[in-house]
Amino acid sequence: MKIIKHTTEFQIAEETAVSLGKFDGLHQGHRLLIDRILKKKEEGLASLIFTFDFGARPALTLPTERRAILLRDHMDYLVECPFVPALSHMEPEAFVRKVLMEGLHARYLAVGTDFRFGYQRKGDYRLLKQMSDECNFRVDVVEKACWQGREISSTYIREALEQGRMELVNQLLGYAYSVTGEVLHGRQIGRTLGMPTTNLIPDEQKLLPPNGVYATRTIIAGEVFEGITNIGYKPTVGGETRKGVETYLFDLDRNLYGEIIEVQFYGYERPEQKFTSLEALKSQIEADAAWGREFFR
Repeated sequence: MKIIKHTTEFQIAEETAVSLGKFDGLHQGHRLLIDRILKKKEEGLASLIFTFDFGARPALTLPTERRAILLRDHMDYLVECPFVPALSHMEPEAFVRKVLMEGLHARYLAVGTDFRFGYQRKGDYRLLKQMSDECNFRVDVVEKACWQGREISSTYIREALEQGRMELVNQLLGYAYSVTGEVLHGRQIGRTLGMPTTNLIPDEQKLLPPNGVYATRTIIAGEVFEGITNIGYKPTVGGETRKGVETYLFDLDRNLYGEIIEVQFYGYERPEQKFTSLEALKSQIEADAAWGREFFR
């Protein structure tokens, strides 16, 4: 997959099948659009996702995570276009001609019913259809995916995430919500308790579920290990200044410092809490581990 970023000057030589949007979460609704443009590869069109780079904002999916997912999809191009005044103030008709025609060489577009573009968001799928003959592309308008009577959207997922409803989050996404990072040295309290843990500090842009304990699976060099994870500040052992992700793996005890791991969240058990002693903390971790094993069983 070719990634084009940090520039508004792009020129795709191939004819492309394009979908445009924020693609935060790459959820089940986005999947409908992605599948449409991937299918056009059978007709000789290169598949392309176009999204604006809005800079550092809280997100369900970090740019690195989005790239990894689209790479697995065998997407041909990903354009991460800076959201600069020259584009944000561009009239929608000019956007179609300059960006879609000249820049992306679009011959097919898949967009949602709520897709908006151009200055003051005045452009929509109706304008695309009106200009399709002039610009020599075809437009497919894809209806929203729904779950339990509500449209699947990044807003819906954020609401569920804020409530710690990980089963719902994962249903809406179509995959397990996760945090990826490097295993860092902690205070080694878990090892002192005979229950060693991995510690990572998530990217500040990454949205997290509420502080508390979760049933998780951790991916380490392609291997999957079940465990429990605490999100928070470790108040029992003095507290931390930055929110961390600490995981106890049920069936693994090896030095993981410096390794990049992915922690996937499946279920919420309880909020983070402060205990009166390390013995009380150990007892609770043992109870949490028993809950976690039963959750996956």
